[in-house]
Amino acid sequence: MTSSEISPDARKARGAKAAAAATAPDPLRWWALAVIALAQLVVLLDGTIVNIALPSAQADLRMGDGSRQWVISAYALALGGLLLLGGFLVDAVGRRRAFVLGLLGFAAASAAGGSASEPAVLFAARAGQGAFAALLAPATLSLVMTTFTDPRERRRAFAVFGTVSGIGSASGLILGGLLTEYLNWRWCMYINVPLALGAALAGMRVLRPGGGGRTVRLDVIGVLLGCSGLTAVVHGFGAAEQHGWSSPGVLGVLAAGGLLVALFAVRQRRVSHPLVPPRIVGDRQRAGALGVAALGHAATFGLLLFLTYYLQAVLGYSAVAAGAAFLPLTVGMTAGVTLATRLAGRLAPGTVIVPGLLLAASGVVLLTRLDPGSAYVSQVLPALLPAGFGLGCASMTAMTVATGGVAARDAGRAAALFTTAQQVGGAVGATVLNTVAVGAAGGHLAAHLSAAARVEAAVRQFTVALWAVAGVLLVAALLAAAVLCRPAAANGGVSRIAAAARPEG
Repeated sequence: MTSSEISPDARKARGAKAAAAATAPDPLRWWALAVIALAQLVVLLDGTIVNIALPSAQADLRMGDGSRQWVISAYALALGGLLLLGGFLVDAVGRRRAFVLGLLGFAAASAAGGSASEPAVLFAARAGQGAFAALLAPATLSLVMTTFTDPRERRRAFAVFGTVSGIGSASGLILGGLLTEYLNWRWCMYINVPLALGAALAGMRVLRPGGGGRTVRLDVIGVLLGCSGLTAVVHGFGAAEQHGWSSPGVLGVLAAGGLLVALFAVRQRRVSHPLVPPRIVGDRQRAGALGVAALGHAATFGLLLFLTYYLQAVLGYSAVAAGAAFLPLTVGMTAGVTLATRLAGRLAPGTVIVPGLLLAASGVVLLTRLDPGSAYVSQVLPALLPAGFGLGCASMTAMTVATGGVAARDAGRAAALFTTAQQVGGAVGATVLNTVAVGAAGGHLAAHLSAAARVEAAVRQFTVALWAVAGVLLVAALLAAAVLCRPAAANGGVSRIAAAARPEG
């Protein structure tokens, strides 16, 4: 029977059947989530695992004190600067393809870093990790957004994804300490290779192809403006910690970065194929959620940085013990993510975010009362649990609002924008908070050389820094109260994306 002999009713029935098959839930979606979560864990582990190994790597490679920061900075600069381009590429080449390429590239860069024989090779490998992470991070989040089309299932998937995000950094500290202490620092790089390759192979099996297949014109000028602007901003704040805020070089880099970002924003409204379509950032609640994500990540980075330092320098914990001490924070985050998932769509996002941020701030304030004789169980543990719970509630809800209500064709760029807000906020926030802390105790460190005086200076730094962290959380709560306390269009958008999430390519 030819196509001309098929009756209109038969064609209609066949079309309806094809449409139903296209929108049917992916039978492998929960296996896909496990693979996506593993890839997300690989990226997050690498953000902190090398921190613990840095002293050993420095000694092994005869790295100078002035250059050791590039082990951290090279990764942060590449990741923060290339995320927007990574989001565009995810939508252009397809989510599964970008996911696999990102993992393979990340594995190769990790292997190169683990076998590095000189500092320059390690710096280049870390930059390579950051570059492929900039492709992988938006691919993972956009895959969750489009694999789960049912709003209730998507909330559960986001809960898993958010839990992995919460435990990634703390797990990196523990794993980094174990690998460095019982093997050597190179295994902090090598560990990524089997994890990434395994996730890539599994991804090719269980992930449904989607996105890509369209001829999309790349705005080269927009790429140069956006990527160089973000890189300059991240680098400028990082350099300020070493050279001071009054350094002409630092001020020049920051000014250039701000100008480039401003020009990028203007260009996105004028070109026909923008890197970040205005339709994604034009929603007021989504913009507010991005701001909350940036401030929340800054506070989280600051808390991890200063508490790690305090546990080791003041309380005398080993690297492994210090990493393990963060487990209650992870437990609290997991519980907060779970509650936020259950409340998604039932309450205005600000109704969840504001109390969460205030609870997190109260936990941080409790930590400011620590002294060299503080006991972990009675004084540290009771502060970490509420801090983690509040941060979990706020971050999960902000992610839901920031990534909801976008069409499948924009999923990669929406995910990249959210991750960019987190990464830039974390990098900038940690630097500013560290500068505040160092400035508060600088006089003590210069005037006293005794062990007691150094402990006193460390406690002063820690206390001032955590008050600043609490202040950042309060600012984020005020922003959420002003912008996110109305019923969320983005939460409604979580169901709208289901209509837009059709299998592509």
